[in-house]
Amino acid sequence: MAEERTGLVKMMGKPMTLMGSGLKEGDNAPDFHLLDINLKPVKLSDSNGRVRLISAVPSLDTEVCALQTERFDKEIKRVGKDIEFLTISMDLPFAQKRWIKEWELEDIITLSDFNDANFGTNYGLLLKEIRLLARAALIVDKDNKITDFQIVPEISDEPDYARSLEILRELT
Repeated sequence: MAEERTGLVKMMGKPMTLMGSGLKEGDNAPDFHLLDINLKPVKLSDSNGRVRLISAVPSLDTEVCALQTERFDKEIKRVGKDIEFLTISMDLPFAQKRWIKEWELEDIITLSDFNDANFGTNYGLLLKEIRLLARAALIVDKDNKITDFQIVPEISDEPDYARSLEILRELT
């Protein structure tokens, strides 16, 4: 049974429960097994040796999640081309594919955790009450160490983009 943590995240002011152990800076990033928009399995270890920005969102079909994904996509390209940007949600791969087409985004990687919530529980981001991911931004360095992990306290708020981008600049 997964560990449960409370007091870290709210949705419209209502406290939510995070499932899974809490990770922190300096921890090794656990590998995960997700599906891309073509139902191809993807693991974190597929991008070993690269700096990764992982953006976790509840659903791309919501305004704040879409804004977070689009903004990180634009900003990352200004920071450096050696950064792998991954957006992870519980959305089905088909919905993610449709969303990418609608927003006309190129070279964006969206991954789905719908199958078994492997990412959500391993990273302590699965919201028990609604089986979606909490909003978060985390950075994994070339050695698979978590160098930054911000969980957004209110799901309807955006992450601290400047914080993530500054850390990425330092790593590249």
